Amino acid sequence: MKVVIVGGVAGGATAAARLRRLDENAEIVLFERSGFISYANCGLPYYIGGVIEDEAELTLQTPERFYERFRVQVKVRHEVTAIDRAAHCVEVRDLDSGKTFREPYDKLLLAPGAKPTRPAMAGTGLEGVFTLRTVEDTLRIRRFVEERKPRSAVLAGGGFIGMELAENLRELGLDVTIVQKPRQLMTPFDADMAALIESEMRAHGVALRLGHTVEGFAPAGDGVQVLLQGEAPLTAGMVVLAIGVTPDSRLAAEAGLELGLRGSIAVNDRMQTSDPDIYAVGDAVQVRHAVTGQPALIALAGPANKQGRIAADNICGGDSRYRGSQGSSVLKVFGLTAACTGLNETAARRAGLDADAVILSPMNHAGYYPGGSVLTMKVVFERGSGRLLGAQIVGRDGVDKRIDVLAAAIHGGMTGPGLTELDLAYAPPYASAKDPVNMAGYLIENLLTGKVRQFRLEDLDALPRDGSVTLLDARTPGEYSCGHAEGFRNLPLDSLREHLGELDPAKPVYVMCQSGLRSYLACRILAQHGFTCYNFAGGYRFYEAVMQERRPGGAAFPCGMDQ
Repeated sequence: MKVVIVGGVAGGATAAARLRRLDENAEIVLFERSGFISYANCGLPYYIGGVIEDEAELTLQTPERFYERFRVQVKVRHEVTAIDRAAHCVEVRDLDSGKTFREPYDKLLLAPGAKPTRPAMAGTGLEGVFTLRTVEDTLRIRRFVEERKPRSAVLAGGGFIGMELAENLRELGLDVTIVQKPRQLMTPFDADMAALIESEMRAHGVALRLGHTVEGFAPAGDGVQVLLQGEAPLTAGMVVLAIGVTPDSRLAAEAGLELGLRGSIAVNDRMQTSDPDIYAVGDAVQVRHAVTGQPALIALAGPANKQGRIAADNICGGDSRYRGSQGSSVLKVFGLTAACTGLNETAARRAGLDADAVILSPMNHAGYYPGGSVLTMKVVFERGSGRLLGAQIVGRDGVDKRIDVLAAAIHGGMTGPGLTELDLAYAPPYASAKDPVNMAGYLIENLLTGKVRQFRLEDLDALPRDGSVTLLDARTPGEYSCGHAEGFRNLPLDSLREHLGELDPAKPVYVMCQSGLRSYLACRILAQHGFTCYNFAGGYRFYEAVMQERRPGGAAFPCGMDQ
């Protein structure tokens, strides 16, 4: 059996190695149009910033080492230009010599990845305007920064690559501005959670121009002028297009293979295309979203590696199945870590699910152990069934641990209340006896069983301030004096019982505290005395963090409140 693989990064290289482990006699040929295989896409911004110092660290394998270990013929700087399905061969161009030839196959695996989205606008070919996708792109940007020493950069787009590159360029001392049409960074997060990320970016000197449309680019002396729709242009020493990626499905389309979302390659759960002898994996393919079951595009290295292994299994006669992608991701944002998995609340509702969410602000480890910091967690679940749909976490420590637990729970089809039963490792330096994941489960369980009702950030402005409802802040007078939501009266939790006679049981009561715990306890007291009570999700700490980002100029936290 002869297998030809198109593309040698995550999916293609994984498939090649798996094929060899399964079939020592197969002939395997891998074509990669760049000069590198098996390179670390996610590490590219960190090489530009100098965090990764050695260029060789970006490539996990070389063609020579790959051949020595796996006996796979790897041909870099070779571009597959066409597929002849009837003849079972591909046309290949040697990019160095310009020569073309045909390569036959028994089975063909497409792993072309995705290409940076380059909108049809003027000036994208100017010197100083870059995209970042390959090692060659990375080397060009780093060489430009080292030789030309630009003082500023504009990044068009605030997704994962844009965020990582913004941090690395800022650490090099450049003035960095992110410009994008969406009004929030990082659309895998809900707007309220993205606000925490935006605040961290601004705190480290990254300018954010959200809700602005880039129309094109023009020369500006030694730099580039960034043209904005209806606004004065920006000028920068360099520009990076980080608007997103588009499935690189040209080969499949021209070969007549069935296509999916945004022109991606349609595959079944065996990673097989509409041609039974052609498989496809990675960023170019349409997959099933693991939570909704709907078609999705999820361009991440983890899914690509899994898909490559599954395709190899099936090419060798197995029956492996890909169950779908959850989109689990984690991102370093200066001093913060931001992570998500599954659906955010916005996406869940867009998918037609009856979604709700809990927001909590626990410590990352036992509060009495020094060095603790706050995690802000948002866990999305389905009303009625309690099925977990997604999670987002932003914090300084312990974020990756909790998001992985929640990702596993979602993959296993768990409900929110099921999180209360997880037996998670505990020691004071690492966690609390009631881990934040357990706490999220308790919150969801309380909502589903009616032990508590909640109100959310988006409900605050609509609450009447005419006395028809009772608005209470259950924090201490010192906390209250440092800042409070408009119209909320201070009545500390520990003295609530002594003041119940001052409250009208006929009026609904809305309670807020610092993190949501004391207001929950207040609601339990009030409910057992005949009051209809609502607890504020996330607490005042969350409210203030989000509102800080929404205020013009971003006012600082009062009284040094822990962010």
